[in-house]
Amino acid sequence: MPGGLASSLAITLDTLQTANAFSRQSGKREAFEVRTFEVTRTTTCRFREGDVVIVPGLGTTTQAELVACLVGPMGQRAVKLVRAARAAGAIVVASCASTFILAEAGLLKGRRATTTWWLAPVFRQSYPDVELVTEQIVVADWPVATAGAAMAQMDLMLAVIAKFAGVRISQACARYLLLDHRSSQAPYMAITFLAGQDGRIARAESWLRKNIDRKVTMDDLAAAAGLSPRTFARRLKAVCDLSPVRFAQRIRAEVATMLRQTTSLSVDEISRRVGYAEPSTLRRLLRRDAHPM
Repeated sequence: MPGGLASSLAITLDTLQTANAFSRQSGKREAFEVRTFEVTRTTTCRFREGDVVIVPGLGTTTQAELVACLVGPMGQRAVKLVRAARAAGAIVVASCASTFILAEAGLLKGRRATTTWWLAPVFRQSYPDVELVTEQIVVADWPVATAGAAMAQMDLMLAVIAKFAGVRISQACARYLLLDHRSSQAPYMAITFLAGQDGRIARAESWLRKNIDRKVTMDDLAAAAGLSPRTFARRLKAVCDLSPVRFAQRIRAEVATMLRQTTSLSVDEISRRVGYAEPSTLRRLLRRDAHPM
């Protein structure tokens, strides 16, 4: 796509080239025949069953840029191309903001999908018929697959390689390219960024950070937001895709990780400072969300 992420395209080409190299080394033919094409007003392509159409991430940095891209001629052309590819029996995959192209084409309707975490609220609002799994880095609901934020393109490509060249080739690519296994976007999500999209939720987040050492209830958070508990829970789900309990846990985990990385405080003291009487409770929470402690 015009203005697309150069890194996302490079990751795609490098991982496929590496997979082909390992295929040759194992005495097999290359797993992928790779072609690239630029989306223009007149781009056409003849798709076949067995093709894998990969849409690298878009280079949009704001919601307004994304909307402009989707309604513009290049965005509309891309939507038509992926729709035609799927109709021909091709598999279609995308990462980051490009997942919106698949959604616009109707390819994700009734399916599980993910997208870049910071655009999750607008995705959920725009495509309520898609089961959005925000925390996952890759959701492979074949014959379509989606991935999260920009660098999740590498995770998406490993999933593609595993399906079409085999798990061993995918694992070899990961080792050769030093790609760590990551299953969740959760450690990278900035709660402050998401909460800031709703003034009331932002008020609750700010209040919780100031009272981080206290035991708080959903009623406390709702009161800080100036909302009823039911309305607060509904708006929090829409903005952050979290329940009030998980919202509080995520903020406590974030603060605990920051204290661990920037101070010499003991785990016991950090636990008390973020509202947990038992360090084991904090450790379980951090392990679940993959925060090191």
